[in-house]
Amino acid sequence: MKFGGTSVGSIESLLNLRDIVNAESKPVLVVVSAMGGFTNQLLAMCEQAQQRDISCLDMLETARKRHHDAIDGVVVEAMRDEVHATIDRFIDESLKPYYLALATNPHMPVDEIERVCDAIVAHGEILSSAIVTGMFEDGVPHLSLNYMRTVPDAAGRVLDWEETGRLVEEDFASMDSGVHVAQGFISRDKDTGAVTNLGRGGSDYTAAILATLLDAEALEIWTDVDGFMTADPRTHPDATVIPQMTYAQAQEMCDAGAKVIYPPTIAPVAMKHIPVWVKNTFNPTAPGTVIIDE
Repeated sequence: MKFGGTSVGSIESLLNLRDIVNAESKPVLVVVSAMGGFTNQLLAMCEQAQQRDISCLDMLETARKRHHDAIDGVVVEAMRDEVHATIDRFIDESLKPYYLALATNPHMPVDEIERVCDAIVAHGEILSSAIVTGMFEDGVPHLSLNYMRTVPDAAGRVLDWEETGRLVEEDFASMDSGVHVAQGFISRDKDTGAVTNLGRGGSDYTAAILATLLDAEALEIWTDVDGFMTADPRTHPDATVIPQMTYAQAQEMCDAGAKVIYPPTIAPVAMKHIPVWVKNTFNPTAPGTVIIDE
């Protein structure tokens, strides 16, 4: 079950997430994005820091409060202190030093700047996953940096399926109960260990990779729309939800620009014939769209 930025972006949506997950039989694997808008904020702060503008640290305090407010609103009481401490630790011991390094090193090489910014952006998913794990008495944390591996290629970076598969098998060996929570989007370079990512929208792809490697019964993409639509509802008020599609039809729509699912998501689950549901976190009783072979 993958929940995007809007699905983890507010107390209301997080409570919806909790109810949706609790309605499922266990075990469940929940893959989360960063809180809505936070990835863009982290990147904007990187730009500020590179311009020697340390007001980015003020923005970081605003982000800290947003995450702490969410903890107070959704995390089970017994876990709140621990999750508060986790958020503070990642902000104070990791994010702040990274931003200060960018702001105080005007001659930092370009490749090092890119490495630092990739590491910074990874924190969005790490922070949101800490909150989501703390929402469940039987929450089990997983760190995607421990098993998602990428390698460079001509187009940028691609997943190393063999190494990722081996590490996923180790990390999820005892997944027989509970709510397991992982981060979307983030990964490491197979050879150097540097933090990398699967591209914007890559949390969908992360969920598809894990569903494929773990032979999931289904992949559910929870977002802020009721499913694939016959047209853009913003410009076509009479647009309706498409209740069922084939993998090929969904891939064609994604490649044509439909922003419902990140395009690389479809292929891995199609090869394993895993049904994909697209559903609305804010309207969970809506039937959504199911993507299957025929």
